[in-house]
Amino acid sequence: MNPIMMAMRAGLRRGGIEVRQTLTNPQDLWNYLFPNLAFLLVLFFMRDATVPGTDFSLGARTLPSVLGGGMAFGALTTMMMTLTVEREDGTLLRAKAIPNGMLGYLVGKVVQVAGMSLIGAAILVVPGSLLVDGVEVDGARSWLTLAWVVPLGLFACLPLGAIFGSIFDNPRNIGIIMLPIMGLVATSGIFYPITTFPVWLQWVGQAFPIYWLGLGTRSALLPDELAAVEIGGSWQHLETFGMLAGWALLGLVVAPIVLRRMARRESGSSVAARKEKAMQRVT
Repeated sequence: MNPIMMAMRAGLRRGGIEVRQTLTNPQDLWNYLFPNLAFLLVLFFMRDATVPGTDFSLGARTLPSVLGGGMAFGALTTMMMTLTVEREDGTLLRAKAIPNGMLGYLVGKVVQVAGMSLIGAAILVVPGSLLVDGVEVDGARSWLTLAWVVPLGLFACLPLGAIFGSIFDNPRNIGIIMLPIMGLVATSGIFYPITTFPVWLQWVGQAFPIYWLGLGTRSALLPDELAAVEIGGSWQHLETFGMLAGWALLGLVVAPIVLRRMARRESGSSVAARKEKAMQRVT
């Protein structure tokens, strides 16, 4: 069998194992559950508010937005933090020692993070659709749209998380980039229609995949008349596909290059030095 295919198959198996391990780890489960529980609480308090200019529930409009925005945020930050932590503890160095090990490692992380993102999405949507009225989760149109928006959106965000994670060799430095990512979520129309923002801020939001993933999930789960409050008064499916596919292609080209360069710099001495610094901070 082709060595690259063998590495990808090993990565798929590794990803499946890590998903199962995460589901049995209370701390990991809480990390995935807590944000969704917080979003559900926000939806509960928004259930009586309406989208400006309509009588449609703002909570119902926010639920699919949070679904898309939450998956984008989780894909970016979880991949970024995982790579940084496992770079410090030597996991990446061990992967580097195996032929095509970095490819298998990356495939495994993509499977793990994507799998847990989908589980988190189910935790959010099922009870959320009971809290607010107007979300359409049972139509063929909804499922067909989600079938291409969600995978494409994850592939647009996961490589970016890997790229950001390769920049830092200390998990405690992640906060440097977390704040800009949170700001980007806030300006991407996730919690409030982006058309209410200044025009320059709308352009900033549209430049990144978080906005387009949120728009795609809204188009799948909201009535067509809600497109009137979006930019251009439509769901922009063609633009959504193009932007998400473009980011996915860019990430899939750049991420392996960045990861290979990072792996070449890894050595037993560098891992030992980081562990020693970490121990000094603890003591």
